[in-house]
Amino acid sequence: MPSSHLRSPRHLLPELEVELARSPDLGYEPAEEVGLVRCLEHGFPTPLARWHCHEEYELHLIVATSGQAFVGDWIGSFDPGHLVLCGPKLPHNWISLDAPPEGVPQRDLVIQFLHDPIFEAAQRIPELLEAVRMLERARFGIEFFGMAERAEQHFRSVKAARGLKRFSLFCDFLADMAQCDDYRLLSGMQTDGDPHLESINDVVTRIASDPSKDVSAGDIAAELGMHAGRFSRLFRRATGHSFLSYVNQVRVNKACLMLMHSDRYVTSICYEVGFNNVSNFNRKFLEIKGVTPTEFRRQSQLRLEGAASSEN
Repeated sequence: MPSSHLRSPRHLLPELEVELARSPDLGYEPAEEVGLVRCLEHGFPTPLARWHCHEEYELHLIVATSGQAFVGDWIGSFDPGHLVLCGPKLPHNWISLDAPPEGVPQRDLVIQFLHDPIFEAAQRIPELLEAVRMLERARFGIEFFGMAERAEQHFRSVKAARGLKRFSLFCDFLADMAQCDDYRLLSGMQTDGDPHLESINDVVTRIASDPSKDVSAGDIAAELGMHAGRFSRLFRRATGHSFLSYVNQVRVNKACLMLMHSDRYVTSICYEVGFNNVSNFNRKFLEIKGVTPTEFRRQSQLRLEGAASSEN
């Protein structure tokens, strides 16, 4: 018997970008000319503006046009000066909505770099730990504020350099970002790395893995042998949310991914992520995301339509 909540399949998942696709004709620096750090500049429209992800971190500075940004399950507006660091395999796309018919020659200044070399070096070079802490947050996507002018200067310096000089200038850029305290995480939750909160972090991981499971703060507190009040305080410290608020946030985040990556009906998604009625789901979704599930899905289609229009 066919399922009532399935429609015809569509290609909604992010494209995984691989090295072979990084042609110098698109603006990429040839692989043989660079080491850890690769720079890229491009305009809009371009085949590079599509819903995609890759193994590298990507630092993305917008210098022209305005529009909508898509980072993981986050949808928001951007203007010149918009600076975002995306972690490995975090899907992203930027769609300009006010570009002139002829397009713009330069919209994006991009730096890509790999995870392992920096994290392995940090085990022997303590000074890198400052950057590592910031890079760990980047798996959620980080938007930095008040750094646009310095970020562009950093980018131009890094791009013009090679070898050890390039790496040195790149470290200067990392240090500025690591010291910036005016930022926000775009997709998902941040958890505290305090070792005393390890048991709470385990709970957070369980919720993220299966947000639809019906659990209560009291049940988990008892499981951990904690007083309910202490559990609530530790949980808020770890996540910045009450237990129920966090569960709702994770359920809505999972719903966002399903809305973006499938054609399942909103009603079906509501129950699958753990809400027990549609009106409560719609209310919480609007409260957390600022739009209804249906409007979120409509807006999310722009990440695909932008890619299609750039191919025409």
